[in-house]
Amino acid sequence: MIGVLLVDDQAMIRAGLRMVLESEPDLVVVAEASNGAEAVQVGKRERPDVVLMDVRMPEMDGIEATRRLLEAVPDAKVIVVTTFDIDDYVYGALRAGASGFLLKDAPPDDLIAAIRVVAGGDALIAPSVTKRLIAEFAGRREEQPVHGLDDLTERETEVLALIARGMSNAEIAEELYVSETTVKTHVSHILTKLDLRDRVQAVVAAYEAGLVTPGS
Repeated sequence: MIGVLLVDDQAMIRAGLRMVLESEPDLVVVAEASNGAEAVQVGKRERPDVVLMDVRMPEMDGIEATRRLLEAVPDAKVIVVTTFDIDDYVYGALRAGASGFLLKDAPPDDLIAAIRVVAGGDALIAPSVTKRLIAEFAGRREEQPVHGLDDLTERETEVLALIARGMSNAEIAEELYVSETTVKTHVSHILTKLDLRDRVQAVVAAYEAGLVTPGS
């Protein structure tokens, strides 16, 4: 069973999300929160598997709430739910550790699938809109050092660049003429050496370090 925390300052939106999620046999809403500060408190208590996090809320926004909640409950996965697909708030939330984002008008099936994806340990990096957002905002910032980048092997650096271009493990394996298992091993080493949670943060790190550039 996947436990979900709903965080949104609008009660009607939370009610709608609850109806969608609780129609699924493997999903359960463990709690709700109406702002970021409450989300952190409730998250510490309920320790949800997945958090659906609004970004614009009173008292504490979704970026700071994501950062604090993941510090307290590192195994939780955060999906940012937003009205706009290109948004400084969303970029900030991804940097804070969110595993991806969804638009508020996404179909229910997409929402359910997204929760299952992040609960399974993957990141919502495949949709082109996510890649576009990361490229857009990473491109606006000056390059900055990424801790641990020098510790990567030449092959790991190559794999990181391909991850940042939005390629799947299977696509990277085909590109480099290696097995998918080998790619998974490289990805694991990359995340460990750079102290990153998932592929989303790896993409952000690659852009911010200048390893790849938007549109490359």
